[in-house]
Amino acid sequence: MKQNSRNIESNQSGPHDRLVETVKKHLAHTFQKPIADHTQVVFDTLEQQLAGDSRSLILDACCGVGDSSRHLATNYPDHLVIGIDKSNHRLSRERDGLPPENLILVRADLNDFYRLAHKAGWKPARHYILYPNPWPKSVHLGRRWHGAPVFPSIIGLGGHFEMRSNWKLYLEEFQIALTVAGYNSTLTLYNPDGLYLTPFEKKYHESGQMLWRLEAFLSN
Repeated sequence: MKQNSRNIESNQSGPHDRLVETVKKHLAHTFQKPIADHTQVVFDTLEQQLAGDSRSLILDACCGVGDSSRHLATNYPDHLVIGIDKSNHRLSRERDGLPPENLILVRADLNDFYRLAHKAGWKPARHYILYPNPWPKSVHLGRRWHGAPVFPSIIGLGGHFEMRSNWKLYLEEFQIALTVAGYNSTLTLYNPDGLYLTPFEKKYHESGQMLWRLEAFLSN
């Protein structure tokens, strides 16, 4: 059955006129916001779990109900997949079958989690941010990952980085931010061909929307 999903509407016709200035500011200054106690506890617990585990990491940020994390854990059985979302309601959504052995789902504020992981020297082999983040109003640039103070920590983790979105401008802006930070990337039209990683990907594709993929290999 074909799904209905509205296209993103924005008052921007192109990249934000303050994008480069904002990215340079964040690259030059350390994000000073205090770490929330809950996320600190979650991260410390994870650090204990990972001690002695030699498997390479895959981070699945904003994983929602965790479907993408489950798919990634199945597709990369020799890796340890950590799915992170701020909503306990989404993470606790029931799913059929037992979760893969190499999957950990945690509730955390990613603005804090990213900084803790970067400071701790985490170097994931792969790092995904899959749908939807877009805050389409120009006034909300600071809420997009590339316009947020945590951007340096996100890219500082290194590895094979991949974003997907149904809003091309969002990924075009992230690509510009990567260029400002000194990284090359590729932005391409993406066809999941029925192999959907997330419920959003399925909904957008079945609604006839174009999907886009941004990839970068971030040196450590």
